[in-house]
Amino acid sequence: MTTSTKERSHDIADIGLAERGRFRMQWAAKEMPVLDLIEERFKQEQPFKGIRMAAAMHVTAETANLMRILLAGGAEVALAASNPLSTQDDIAAALVAYYEMPVYAIKGETTEQYNSHLNSVLDIKPHITMDDGMDLVAMLHTKRSNLLENVVGGTEETTTGVIRLRAMAAAGKLAFPVIAVNDAQTKHFFDNRYGTGQSTIDGIIRATNILLAGKNFVVGGYGWCSKGIAMRARGMGANVIVTEVDPLKALEAVMDGFRVMPMIEAAKVGHIFCSATGDMHVFDGQHMALMPDGAILANSGHFDVEINLKALEKMSTKITRVRDFLDEYALDDGRRLYVAGEGRLVNLAAAEGHPSAVMDMSFANQALAAEYMLKHGGELKGEVYDVPAEIDSEIARLKLTAMGIAIDVLTPEQEAYLNEWSLGTGH
Repeated sequence: MTTSTKERSHDIADIGLAERGRFRMQWAAKEMPVLDLIEERFKQEQPFKGIRMAAAMHVTAETANLMRILLAGGAEVALAASNPLSTQDDIAAALVAYYEMPVYAIKGETTEQYNSHLNSVLDIKPHITMDDGMDLVAMLHTKRSNLLENVVGGTEETTTGVIRLRAMAAAGKLAFPVIAVNDAQTKHFFDNRYGTGQSTIDGIIRATNILLAGKNFVVGGYGWCSKGIAMRARGMGANVIVTEVDPLKALEAVMDGFRVMPMIEAAKVGHIFCSATGDMHVFDGQHMALMPDGAILANSGHFDVEINLKALEKMSTKITRVRDFLDEYALDDGRRLYVAGEGRLVNLAAAEGHPSAVMDMSFANQALAAEYMLKHGGELKGEVYDVPAEIDSEIARLKLTAMGIAIDVLTPEQEAYLNEWSLGTGH
């Protein structure tokens, strides 16, 4: 090992916020029993002893509890923000003050600071990367490629990052294996659907204080995140419209009871627009030209490209911050459109992100996937891998146990039946 991360610097907003952050970490931990169970084993086994981990993630109370158990497992970890607006400054301070972790994250940091912070965590010469959006891995392969020889493998938390990683692997450019934590069933079934659904609605309401009931709520896409948003918007009384490019997902949205139409048509009738696709310009200039006066635009995808803000700026005569995390764009035809959270992921820009209980499973996946990568990374190629089924199943089992829920177990006779091809009609 080289220099311990505990001797390294940090760059945060205010160390004086540490105690508040510690209380919030403790509150979140109450809803994260699976991580607690993993921590108990990590303390005993020390699977990460001597291992350096570079993480670029949303610096929230839930992430802090993941960092806590990685440290308990012997890892040396440096953490940067994975988005300029997603950092909770009190949490960053708590990790520095109480865990002596090098943290590089400030809410509202500039693009220059953001990139500097990614560089800072890579300075530890990591063996394992833990990414949320793939910016860390991208920098490691471009500007810091001299460090690649140290890397055993990595994990990726989000849909957008997995899309980018698969493109990178297909081009033959990915130098080490990465586990797609996002694609674990205990991640996308719960975190993406229930976590994103609830926290996105929370972010939109905090930014606007608008009543959703009776509004036409347009959801861009119908992947797991968008499914959650559509479900929760309908639960708040909104009339939900879904737009899609995938015929299977569009059909599923229809069967789930939502109106489905092209974005160019939805733009004419929507009151609130929110996307979570991982692609750019879901809400483009041609759509914004048709939106009603007062329409609100939000994004719950990882990067701020889903709303074409440059096109909106060209259409505008004035931009005004009218509420915290809500900007009014006065258009040259007299209409006003509103953008929440600067077009960045609204659930973290304007709210606190996913509830702790759902992040418990996602971050359990991160911890166990990192452990798996450490053991097996040398056997794997520079490709994107699924979370092993046994890890997914174990996390679900632990979550049910923590919730006090028991399930049935197959009898030996039932197992034998499922494994016997010859038993059919008449047997």
